[in-house]
Amino acid sequence: MTDLLLLTHSTIRYFILVFLLILLFRSFQGWQKKNAFTAMDDKVSLWLFILTHTQLLLGLIIYFISPLVIFDGASMKNPVARYWLVEHATMMLIAITLITMARITAKKMTDATAKHKRLFIFNLIALIFIVGAIAMSGRGFFSFHTI
Repeated sequence: MTDLLLLTHSTIRYFILVFLLILLFRSFQGWQKKNAFTAMDDKVSLWLFILTHTQLLLGLIIYFISPLVIFDGASMKNPVARYWLVEHATMMLIAITLITMARITAKKMTDATAKHKRLFIFNLIALIFIVGAIAMSGRGFFSFHTI
């Protein structure tokens, strides 16, 4: 069961990255060209929102059943245990919060250019956190460091 959860969690991250890149491209274009905020823009934002919250749910389940997450004071001295216990979870929660804030606040705005700008800025920062967390894990094609 844990293997299936990990596989699903690892697979969804690539869908999130694809949707983030699509959203960033569309919102940057919309912001710079002052395009209307279309139904497609809303759908891309919605799917990103759904994927990130699904990822959060899976991540929370894995967090509490994974042998890599050790709830012990000694974990802070072990780089691998500390990463999975604190660093990964914190960085991903920040990214999900940014994506959520972008979606919720943009939906309340009436100006299309402001919506595009909000989505671009918040989601770009979220992307930086996500890529950083993936890179720090030593997994995936972004890894620059193995812990």
